[in-house]
Amino acid sequence: MRVLVLGVGKTGKLVAQVAAERGHSVHVLDAKENKDAAALTPPFVAGFDVVIDFTTPEAVVPNMRACLATGARMVVGTTGWYDRLHDMKALVERRGAGLLYGTNFSIGVQVMLQVARQMGAALKDAGYTFAIEETHHVSKLDAPSGTAISLGKAVERGANGAISVPIESRREGDVMGLHVLTATGDADRLTLTHETFSRRALAEGAVRAAEWLERRRGSFDFSEVFGEL
Repeated sequence: MRVLVLGVGKTGKLVAQVAAERGHSVHVLDAKENKDAAALTPPFVAGFDVVIDFTTPEAVVPNMRACLATGARMVVGTTGWYDRLHDMKALVERRGAGLLYGTNFSIGVQVMLQVARQMGAALKDAGYTFAIEETHHVSKLDAPSGTAISLGKAVERGANGAISVPIESRREGDVMGLHVLTATGDADRLTLTHETFSRRALAEGAVRAAEWLERRRGSFDFSEVFGEL
């Protein structure tokens, strides 16, 4: 598989490494080479089977427009752009492209989201108060994190909208990702925690997502398909 990786941050570099380890041909573009998505011309994008984006909230939408308009398959691990999700899905449909997006490509986080939904369903009428704390490195641009937002939505879906979950965000040092969901009642507290020790969990999930998407068209949320990987 020919893979184009957009972004050479810590996660992007690891995505390229994992893809190469899994036997794929990899090309990487950094921000200087792809200012305003200028490098993503139709002939250039056509040279790849899948594009994987781990850039920034500002860069990802132009990148998506350029790639998806050619009918490309694209895995997007960047967060902070979901206010444009409807537009991107419409573009995918018009162009017969493929888009797989997710707030977190770690399998552990996906399991956490499932458990959070169960917590919301089980505790919605039991008088519990929910809260989320998320901590990331100081260079993370979006707050709250996409994972924290997904976690809150999972609880709310489980509770059929009967629960609202506030999120507290912290940016400290080089913390790769810590998410803590608490449900506090009058007599006890239930705590669900996920801590990322290595970005490799994200990189491996993204590459496996690209392998899954290679022959598919349409829009997919990673949380809905990770079990197939």
